[in-house]
Amino acid sequence: MRRAGSAFAALLSANGLAMAGTSMSMLALPWLVLSATGSAMDAGLVAFAEMLPYVLVQALGGPFVDRWDKRRVGILTDIIAAIAMGAAALWALSSGGTSRGLGLSLLLALMAIVGASRGAGSVAKRVLIPKAAAPIALPLERASGLYEGVNRVATLLGGPLAGLLMAASSAGAVLALDAASFGASALILALGMPGEIGRSGEFGEPGLKEGTEAAERPSSYFAELVEGFVFLGRDRLLFAIGILLVVTNLLDQAYAAVLMPLWMKTELNSPLALGMVVGIFGAGAVAGNGLMTWLAPRLPRRLPFALGFLVGGAPRFLILAFASSLGPVVFVALVAGMGAGGINPALGAVEFERVPARLQARVLGALGSLAWAGIPLGGLAGGALAGAVGLRGSLAGFGFVYLLATLAPFVFPVWRQMERKSGIESDEMRGTMTTR
Repeated sequence: MRRAGSAFAALLSANGLAMAGTSMSMLALPWLVLSATGSAMDAGLVAFAEMLPYVLVQALGGPFVDRWDKRRVGILTDIIAAIAMGAAALWALSSGGTSRGLGLSLLLALMAIVGASRGAGSVAKRVLIPKAAAPIALPLERASGLYEGVNRVATLLGGPLAGLLMAASSAGAVLALDAASFGASALILALGMPGEIGRSGEFGEPGLKEGTEAAERPSSYFAELVEGFVFLGRDRLLFAIGILLVVTNLLDQAYAAVLMPLWMKTELNSPLALGMVVGIFGAGAVAGNGLMTWLAPRLPRRLPFALGFLVGGAPRFLILAFASSLGPVVFVALVAGMGAGGINPALGAVEFERVPARLQARVLGALGSLAWAGIPLGGLAGGALAGAVGLRGSLAGFGFVYLLATLAPFVFPVWRQMERKSGIESDEMRGTMTTR
């Protein structure tokens, strides 16, 4: 039991460190590019270079992650990301991030490596949640909520720290710290998580007889890949979740990678303000996540999920479209963070309940790739629209689209399937489904 509890703690700690570094580089990279070239489109290209491989690996890598030891996948991908981000930091520190041509091409290539590594590592670590949490009898809502809560705390700490470091030193120093965070994440997984927990049939699938999983699996990588997407296509609720997320994630990426840094650069010219707003949003998200992690097992799922999306999305865009000072932006960031923080406890529980344990890497990978499919285009869309209609016009337009998208869970009947069914119960010890 002690080892099982330490495994869940190690998973949370490792992912939290990596997420803290990622949240820092998400601010440092656009600031670095905007300071060097002044081009919103260049900032969008860097975001595109990182997120396209991230999405492709999530789409295509699920069957491989299902076959391999998930713990080792997490360790290896963190090491690769640490090396690539470290190289980007060395380039930024040595050149000052001022060379466009070859220097920008190098940065794009390194970010592609980071994105691909993060994509595989994200799938592997997420699949470990029910396996690491099951021996300590942690309900799925709370396990997912704690996992997301650590991510929110990481964002809360990473954003302000990035702003401080950029103001005191440089964006390159922030990238170096991100590289170190990936290395620390790999070390924690290697030392803190028992080796057997990453293998199929352990903890998460105690009832699986030896040889059963292999017998039930399709015989080829392609068949396993198709199986994940077919499962996703047949589950109307999971597919609806994916469609909602593909729209909102595209808009979120445009906001985070281009529009908000550009607003801060043009209105305030302050990396400290940028980090502070990200930190305030993170503080609200931590509070919202903590509240919902505690309450989620006792509440219906759909309404808190829908309200969280409604509050956490469109207001962030609309306040930047009409505000010229920092105060209103900070207030909206806090409230929006609380809404966004309440989304994932219910969402994670729904995903784990509806997908058999042996299929989780490929199905959740397929869902993740669908949900993240718009992200590579988000930075490009934000940069292109800001150049075409101006910053405030693009913020208003994206905010209106976000509002329409987040009305879907209130309107369409398929979202009622989020609620717990009377004939099916969540097996809190296994993270799988059992029939009464």
